[in-house]
Amino acid sequence: MTTDEHKPARFRVPLLQGVLPINSSQIPGEIIAGITLAALAIPEVMGYTKIAGTPVITGLYTMLIPMFLFAIFCSSRHLVVGADSATATILAAGLAGIAATGSDEYLALAGVLAFMAAGFLFLARFIGLGFMADFMSRTVLIGFLSGVGIQVALGEISGMLGLKGGGHGTLAKIWDDLQNIEQVNFHALAVALGVLVIIVASRRISHRIPGALIAVVGAIIFSWAFDFADHMHVLGVVPSGLPHIGLPEVDWSWELVQKLVPTAFAMFVVILAQSAATSRAYAARYNEGFSANTDLTGLGLANIGAGLSGTFVVNGSPTKTQMVDSAGGRTQLSLLFTAFIVLLVLLFLTAPLAYMPEAVLSAVVFLIGVELIDLKGMHSILAWRPSEFWVALVTLLMVVFVGVEAGIILAIVLSLIDHTRRGYRPKNALLVPGKSGGLRARPVAGSAQALPGLIIYRFTHSMYYANAQQLAQEVTELVNGAQPRLRWFCIDASAVDDIDYSAAKTLRSIHAMLKEKNIHLVIAQIPEDVREENHHALRKAFGKHAYYDTLEEVLDAYRRQKDSR
Repeated sequence: MTTDEHKPARFRVPLLQGVLPINSSQIPGEIIAGITLAALAIPEVMGYTKIAGTPVITGLYTMLIPMFLFAIFCSSRHLVVGADSATATILAAGLAGIAATGSDEYLALAGVLAFMAAGFLFLARFIGLGFMADFMSRTVLIGFLSGVGIQVALGEISGMLGLKGGGHGTLAKIWDDLQNIEQVNFHALAVALGVLVIIVASRRISHRIPGALIAVVGAIIFSWAFDFADHMHVLGVVPSGLPHIGLPEVDWSWELVQKLVPTAFAMFVVILAQSAATSRAYAARYNEGFSANTDLTGLGLANIGAGLSGTFVVNGSPTKTQMVDSAGGRTQLSLLFTAFIVLLVLLFLTAPLAYMPEAVLSAVVFLIGVELIDLKGMHSILAWRPSEFWVALVTLLMVVFVGVEAGIILAIVLSLIDHTRRGYRPKNALLVPGKSGGLRARPVAGSAQALPGLIIYRFTHSMYYANAQQLAQEVTELVNGAQPRLRWFCIDASAVDDIDYSAAKTLRSIHAMLKEKNIHLVIAQIPEDVREENHHALRKAFGKHAYYDTLEEVLDAYRRQKDSR
């Protein structure tokens, strides 16, 4: 598998990389996968509108133009783009207090956020920031998505109980539900429980059974037949036809942009991390290549399509991708078939949605939230590395009790801290000859010498300002505690892929200190790219005879120098 996220950005507009080549024998399987995705995802995306606070029809819009544009312009053959619970939750949190939920202004601002997220994605594409996805560690992503799941699930309890609901934040919503518990609508509760039973039971039998679709269709039929509208809230009239294409009708101003930038950036980070992780996983599964930067273009265009068609931000969806993969879809052609089915639904089948009880959507969304809570992943992190578990748990708690935007910012910060921590205190080693030949690694604390008077010190990370002090400290302690006295000190730089200014200054200081003690400093196995970048400065500091291509050459040279004395 190959990607180009680390190559210099060169903008071009690729077409159908996720579709072609395709054999005619694959087409029936792609059609089946497209039908399966439509059956499973249509109820799901309608549920996401409840999270986002937008009209139900906007969920279907996310599977029309945005899905079509991504299928045409992406490189991944597997990633499915559409509405997503994480970005929908960020949207609702970001617009709370700015506009009334579900209003025309609210929907227009949702479109603006889709444009702004697209802007961040295009910016990342133009300046080659596809690598940023690497900085959202799997640990914090599990914690973040689990926190979103808890928040989403708890937020739908009022809907399943037939309560009006209220309060901002998870705790406030739960408190409001408890205060109004005597007003529970048992008709709505019975419908919600029935939906949960049908979906869960169908999944236990087979994940290919469209349990959510069966539950939704069944609820609509019963609601029409027995007039559920007299006993509970139903959706009411849902507009049919194609979405209106145009810019969101808002009063564009710099002040508005400033208000929305944090929310748009939080969405961008989740889109970048979640989409790249899903693309990589499926490309690796099928030993295929993909371009993270090309997918950024596809994601950006998909969100432009979302903003123009009156819906909210779209994201790479792991669950929808798995739906298509399980159904046998192997290219983006299946998404084009899905978009066609959604088009038919929009034109001919929206009228029955008016009979759908709101409790049905609450139940569907509740299950979406529960599925995001990755207890197995949290347990796996705890078993593998407890310190990372606490990072995931703190992220989860921040999302639940403070908010999604604060959670995503914390996730970024914790990911960067985790990355820095690994390079800040690298586990360096001393190399000594093994009994069966070759060199073996020993702890630095042991002060082991490769040959009497020679230490080979392997630095296991790039040298930069944060670990330069460790480098200087370990070299100094090794020199001062050496028995017998050192004649040569060799730094094995095979794992050093970069040397910044601070580290170069530290190396010069080490060279001066060793020179005062009459110890010869040599550097071995420095990578060619590092040597070229820092060649002149290091060569000037240490001399042209300080470099060796292999450790065997260092050992031979030291033996010759020792024998000549």
